[in-house]
Amino acid sequence: MKKVLLLCGVGVASVFLALFARAAAEPQNAAPQFTADGKLVRPEGYRKWVYVSSGYGMSYSQSSSGMQMFTNVFVTPAAYDYFVANGKWPDKTMFVLEVYGSTSRGSINKHGSYQTQLSGLDVEVKDEARFADKWAYFNFSETAKLAGADTPTRNDCWKCHEQSAAVEHSFVQFYPELLKIARAKGTIKPGLRLDE
Repeated sequence: MKKVLLLCGVGVASVFLALFARAAAEPQNAAPQFTADGKLVRPEGYRKWVYVSSGYGMSYSQSSSGMQMFTNVFVTPAAYDYFVANGKWPDKTMFVLEVYGSTSRGSINKHGSYQTQLSGLDVEVKDEARFADKWAYFNFSETAKLAGADTPTRNDCWKCHEQSAAVEHSFVQFYPELLKIARAKGTIKPGLRLDE
């Protein structure tokens, strides 16, 4: 009888451990967290979110900024799933854009470039109750834990996204798999030229 109980106990413990390990491996459907004075708390664990795309040396102005940077874009899993189903973003969507330096010299690399030091995060949040203009932008230095939102009148990010983003405030035109979905769902901004 003791052996049976012991085996049952081991079996139950194994099931709980397996469920815990699976839950720990799954990405969190994080919602934006704000302090009492309206600052965004740096999103933690965003690298477990859905990876959307990367860019290299991208600039939206005519002049080059000099150093070529890599960017990696992540979005919360729940927002991604909603976009796949609907072709638009739900309230509380949060994007993280990592900004990394680049180099082509190091180790055994002979051609091309790779990412080096993290220089900061740009975070985009859709919160219709909190922001009059629905979307807001936050810039985190490499180590900052909190960031305040720039108001649209002072924020070049907001203006550019409002004018040129393919779907709402997201540059889906640079995310090939999401662009297919937006085209299929008919959610690209009317009159927006994607080949300019």
